[in-house]
Amino acid sequence: MNKLSCTIIALALCVTAVAKTPTQTGDADIRRDAEILLKKQIMAEADWAMQQKPVTITAASSARSAGGLHDFFSEADYFWPDPKNPAGPYINRDGLTNPDNFVEHRKAMIRFSKIIGALASAYQITHDDKYVKQAVAHLRAWFINRETLMNPNLESSQAVKGLFTGRNYGIIDTIHLMEVAQGVIVMEKSRWMDAKTTEGIKNWFSDYTTWLNTSEKGLQEKNVKNNHTTCWTMQVASFAKLCGNKALLDSCTNRFKHILLPNQMGLDGSFPLELSRTKPYGYSIFNLDAMVTLCQILSNPSQDLWAYQTADGKSIKKGISYLFPYIANKSSWPLKADVMYWDNWPVAQPFLLFGAVAYENKDWYSLWVNLDHDPKVEEVIRNLPIRHPLIWM
Repeated sequence: MNKLSCTIIALALCVTAVAKTPTQTGDADIRRDAEILLKKQIMAEADWAMQQKPVTITAASSARSAGGLHDFFSEADYFWPDPKNPAGPYINRDGLTNPDNFVEHRKAMIRFSKIIGALASAYQITHDDKYVKQAVAHLRAWFINRETLMNPNLESSQAVKGLFTGRNYGIIDTIHLMEVAQGVIVMEKSRWMDAKTTEGIKNWFSDYTTWLNTSEKGLQEKNVKNNHTTCWTMQVASFAKLCGNKALLDSCTNRFKHILLPNQMGLDGSFPLELSRTKPYGYSIFNLDAMVTLCQILSNPSQDLWAYQTADGKSIKKGISYLFPYIANKSSWPLKADVMYWDNWPVAQPFLLFGAVAYENKDWYSLWVNLDHDPKVEEVIRNLPIRHPLIWM
């Protein structure tokens, strides 16, 4: 064998080694198997979505909202009437959801997310433009049509009777717009996704992302220490990806590496701030899903968050490894059971699938396969913004 041949072989081996990083390939077998597993459910959801008419937040309103018809309104989950002063300001009962809260706007947004996620997934599998045509009607209703659109802010979310007309914590509600944004990315090249519609959608998300980064509530949410700041960053990354805002994407990457991971993760891979809550199991799952989704959104060949590790050894892989045994066997959870919804977790958490692909871990994938892929409990769905993982892969 001559020197030139040896050089070519050596270069080929180097290229192969580089290509084997989690970001660039992951496990193609797991990706393929996941599509096979989910296809029947996706097509059934898409059939349902094809029959749905657009319903936006303008279809329901609350007299308790300080906003207008086009302003998203929700009420803080854990605030209740004060038994000592029933007509006065609400009081906090952490972890206990008030069933009398106004939730219609949140439900409409989750429904919208389910519709677009299903249609985008079906389009990705079949390349049939009929799914895009249906999606466009919903997208225009939410983001473009003046009569039905939602204003690009959350000034009136998570209000508290007698105390606040809106709070920064409500920003977490729009995690359900992430699969809408990702769905648009998947469907963008279809002939039914016309330039005017695409421009209108991107303008809306650009305006909302600006609000997240400049408003008082947006900046307050950015600086919360726990899962709220994780979800703020996850949303900004998702929406910036749709809008092609590289500066914001780079900012989110730096935030993950230098703020979220080092400040929230313990040396063992846990999230101490979530463990201190009255629902430590559910919050730990939720925050890990968000952290892993950030890696899925932001990682690329030049910036691999899957491989990133802090100086003291914190990494997203360590986070998955910490929680995995308690997902596989919940009875081994070392803390008290969550005060609500303990029996409803876990489901098919996206951190298991995304992590399995990134690290080629068949155990994580097998567990994901055997968990519930179609949960019905509203609180679970609300805390599961990634319900159509194929469009992210």
